[in-house]
Amino acid sequence: MAKTYKSEITEFIQEFKQAHPDTDSKQREGRARLWDKPIDAEIQEGYRAAKLPQPPYVYYSE
Repeated sequence: MAKTYKSEITEFIQEFKQAHPDTDSKQREGRARLWDKPIDAEIQEGYRAAKLPQPPYVYYSE
């Protein structure tokens, strides 16, 4: 059976993950800390209510 192509980067990542098995959990932990935040529905509704329509041509001053 023919060997499939693997780039050097793919091989590096696979070797790194084998040498450092906790990498995936650390990545998930970092993502949760920075991005996965609870959304408050009342605050979001306030943002939507305060939004102003954008003028059709933003560079034209009246």
